[in-house]
Amino acid sequence: MKRKQKDFDQCLYHDIEDEEKADEYLKVCLPLVGTVVMNFNGLESELDSALCETFSERTDSFGLLMLHKMQYATKVDLLQRLCDDFHRAFTVENEFYPWLISKLKEVGKLRNVVVHADWESTDEEGFTFVKVQINKQGMKQEYIQFSQDSLNKIIDLIGEARQQLDGYWERRGEIFASW
Repeated sequence: MKRKQKDFDQCLYHDIEDEEKADEYLKVCLPLVGTVVMNFNGLESELDSALCETFSERTDSFGLLMLHKMQYATKVDLLQRLCDDFHRAFTVENEFYPWLISKLKEVGKLRNVVVHADWESTDEEGFTFVKVQINKQGMKQEYIQFSQDSLNKIIDLIGEARQQLDGYWERRGEIFASW
């Protein structure tokens, strides 16, 4: 995804020269935004299930009580701590594990950028306002270009993370069962 910044003036303003072209761009990309959200929610649901299983194989209620109102990033951190402890206890590595945690974190960040973008500010080139950067040099408006290709890559990455979580959890179960 390409990024650009522009200086903040007095008011938060977005230059959209060709609104019709911007609307056409959105018609193509917004269904992909919905797919990002749907696939991410599926991934988070599988993460919840895996965590609940860690707490108890008999019921999800204890795990759901623990996870209630917990943000995604905190769930990933909890998974990492639980898995690190599991690997220490069983002194065995799982080939899916190192990649899994970094990808779960990455897709969480990407999902947040997509979901919290100001889609009504999208210009004819697909640059969408995401945030105001404040630093020593002043205030800058930051834009990201969400293309069909970049949104599809996010969707694919979420799918890969979901597959890795499934693979990891299956392998983890095998390790536990052989103990």
